Amino acid sequence: MIEVDPSAPALTGGVDLIAPNVWRIVASNPSALTGPGTNTYVIGSETRVVIDPGPDDPAHLETIVALGGDRIEQILCTHSHSDHSPGAAPLQALTGAIVRGRPAPDDDYQDGTYAPDQGLDHDERIAVAGATLRALHTPGHASNHICFLLEETGMLFTGDHLMSGSTVVILPPDGSMRLYLESLRRLLAMPIVSLAPGHGAVIPNAPADIERVIAHRLKREAKLVTALSQRGAATLDDVLAEVYEDTPRALHELARFSLLAHAIKLEEDGRAARSGETWTWLGE
Repeated sequence: MIEVDPSAPALTGGVDLIAPNVWRIVASNPSALTGPGTNTYVIGSETRVVIDPGPDDPAHLETIVALGGDRIEQILCTHSHSDHSPGAAPLQALTGAIVRGRPAPDDDYQDGTYAPDQGLDHDERIAVAGATLRALHTPGHASNHICFLLEETGMLFTGDHLMSGSTVVILPPDGSMRLYLESLRRLLAMPIVSLAPGHGAVIPNAPADIERVIAHRLKREAKLVTALSQRGAATLDDVLAEVYEDTPRALHELARFSLLAHAIKLEEDGRAARSGETWTWLGE
């Protein structure tokens, strides 16, 4: 019998019972972006839901079915990026469960197979045996991003809104740093105890980690403000190494997306202006 272990490390291919009636299955798609792999969660007792079926990987899907089988009633997708939702259609074919999620935005980063049967509204509750999940629209990483709060315990399934050991990439134009920070601040007002991220292990002190991420993003914004104000005008490539001097250079290509998101937020705040590739500092 598997014992509940909320502190179990998320290991590639691993299966852990992280809370009563909550199993985490780590897909075998490790990378710099996904950490040990995408976390799929199976929740409930007599009836169950799946959060983020992950990649279309037969071995991963077999493990999900072994845990849920015909008890799986719904497949919930936090968003439609290619490491989170491609398993939805084949898992539906195996279980007959309905797929639910918000419509995919129109950009180049979405899973082309994603086609939910039903939408999800902000504050909507999904009830299964032994659990009640509250859907929370949290745009920022993606405009259709949803987190799910397990109301009985305060565990928040964060998808890519928050992750263990790192910060998520914000991908403009669909991704928005302004909306991301607003979504994080809204979460602070909710009864969230722990975080079950889309990648990595459970984070036990949710409010402290949310505050940490907000502070980290604002510190990064301040570095961009300093770099632009000192130059007057610059391209993002001019300031990338300075703003992300604490980030390995191998990750700078990915960091540039979030840097663009920070610059767009400054533009929205009236503190910077863009002309082509050049960003001009307008002042506080």
